[in-house]
Amino acid sequence: MLTNNLQGPWPRPNVTELHGRYVGVARLDPAADIAELYDASHRTEEFKALWCYLPQSSFASQQAMLAWLLSIKDSADPMFYAVSSTELKRKIGMIALMNIVPEHGRAELGNIWYSPLVQKTKVNTEVTYQFLSYLFDRLGYRRAEWKCDNQNEPSKRAALRMGFRYEGLFRKHMVVKGKNRDTAWFSIVDTEWPVVKSNFETYLASDGLSLTRLNSPKAS
Repeated sequence: MLTNNLQGPWPRPNVTELHGRYVGVARLDPAADIAELYDASHRTEEFKALWCYLPQSSFASQQAMLAWLLSIKDSADPMFYAVSSTELKRKIGMIALMNIVPEHGRAELGNIWYSPLVQKTKVNTEVTYQFLSYLFDRLGYRRAEWKCDNQNEPSKRAALRMGFRYEGLFRKHMVVKGKNRDTAWFSIVDTEWPVVKSNFETYLASDGLSLTRLNSPKAS
């Protein structure tokens, strides 16, 4: 849905499930999700390292992680989701819709982590595509945001690869885990979405294509 309407508010996101070729996404269910999410993020030291740039640190036990999941289960902003791999038939990560501002038709994808089990696969790409399609095509939103610690190079590369545009650096934006965080901001707006969407769909339907190349300035 592409519109020049500037009259808000836009609908508040109310999605409970999203399904694709590679992923399934559902609202967080701590009791049902904890075993697989804990294993997917704490199996080894390599797995625990995925918490480096997240607000939370790795958890000392499955029970400690369950307590955190229970504390965020009913949050309206952020809205937390568990992500499942259709190939592995198990939960392998989390994502949230956050900083939701229906008055201006914008929302952010954040609190994202994926297990090393599925890194460098199409999981992150398809989850991002599913949420962007929901925001732009279903709700008619004007803007979707992606933000990360400026030191998180993989997240910045992922944003650019998937068609987000770099907007700038918010210096001394936060204190996270007792350390300064400069935050890199990225966005996609509704007028850019048709081309970005087409690139997502071409990439997800094919093998051997580079989404980075499809979303490069020369390609567009």
